[in-house]
Amino acid sequence: MDPYRELDEGKRFPFCQPDPLAMLFRGAGLRDVVVRAIDVPTVFRNFDDYWMPFLGGQGPAPGYAMSLSQDRRVGLRERIRSRLPIAPDGSLHLTARAWAVRGSRAPQ
Repeated sequence: MDPYRELDEGKRFPFCQPDPLAMLFRGAGLRDVVVRAIDVPTVFRNFDDYWMPFLGGQGPAPGYAMSLSQDRRVGLRERIRSRLPIAPDGSLHLTARAWAVRGSRAPQ
């Protein structure tokens, strides 16, 4: 088993999706809860521009990447590269997403 599997942020933070976030806020007593996505276009000049932050070792994904042997890290890099939408000019156009939640307290 991969010792970094527990760093999967999807498993560590299951409430970071619209329905669980809304339930969390309603559970805190808020009403008229609205959850919406905030999407930010993220453009990388090329794959190396995208990959370099993974080599810093800060955070779960870079920490995982740097824990691998050189051969396994190269394999990971190439698997990621093969799955990304690289434009003919080599750039990558991705979308970063955050969730915003709004609610109001009941009058007292």
